[in-house]
Amino acid sequence: MSASTAISQHHAAARLIAQADGLLITAGAGLGVDSGLPDFRGDEGLWRAYPALAQGRIGFTSIANPAAFQARPRLAWGFYGHRLQLYRQTVPHEGFHILRRWAQRMPQGAFVFTSNVDGQFQAAGFEHTQVHECHGSIHHLQCATPCSADIWPADGLSVEVDALACEWTAPLPTCPCCGQLARPNILMFGDGDWLSQRSDAQESRLHAWLRHTARPVVIELGAGLHVPTVRYFSERVARKHGAGFIRINPREAHTDHGLRAISMEATALHGLQGIDAALSAATDIGPSSGP
Repeated sequence: MSASTAISQHHAAARLIAQADGLLITAGAGLGVDSGLPDFRGDEGLWRAYPALAQGRIGFTSIANPAAFQARPRLAWGFYGHRLQLYRQTVPHEGFHILRRWAQRMPQGAFVFTSNVDGQFQAAGFEHTQVHECHGSIHHLQCATPCSADIWPADGLSVEVDALACEWTAPLPTCPCCGQLARPNILMFGDGDWLSQRSDAQESRLHAWLRHTARPVVIELGAGLHVPTVRYFSERVARKHGAGFIRINPREAHTDHGLRAISMEATALHGLQGIDAALSAATDIGPSSGP
């Protein structure tokens, strides 16, 4: 993509944002790459981050699976425990703060729809009531059985992991109700035991927000085709609401021609910075006002 094309796209996206009364942010794993997080793009990406899984030829669908907690609980908790610690320590990149600043100018603010389980939006200052984590959150736990519908925060969980072996070394986390093994409250592959109540409540709040937002703009960040949940949701909302749609993705930025869409081949951070610069420089568009 040429520099002139990128600049033109930035200005077109800036116009959509300036004319909107609410910002719907839809995000996949690619959003966190600019913060230094792995996106596990296939098994090769997983194995680069976790050599012990590579040695055992254990793929992502096998370790991100409730059966792994029954068969090899220390390995499963080694994987998820390491990720929990990584997400706790990661500082969200500037792009999150750009999004918050745009949202603060809009009458309806922002709502987030994300397949990420890392809690980075909340860490960046987004209100937890304005985030829908469709695959759950690593920062919350549930019983692995499950013995009840309880979901509880993982704040007090101390992570002790042998990173090279991908193995949990402390006593395994347990359910406070039955004393058996606990697991992250995340929707895994082949998962019939995920407790979805927390995510369901978030979804209800998102749909209520959409009903009260007259001119939303959808900005999709780092959502690929491998697990297309976010892409399908973005396109569905854009069609239903006739919303402006901005897709930012370095490899898979194409969109359907039936959408009022802008496709930007860029990382999330670079795309957001370019749009933000266009918003700041523009004289013929301003921040959103009421309807």
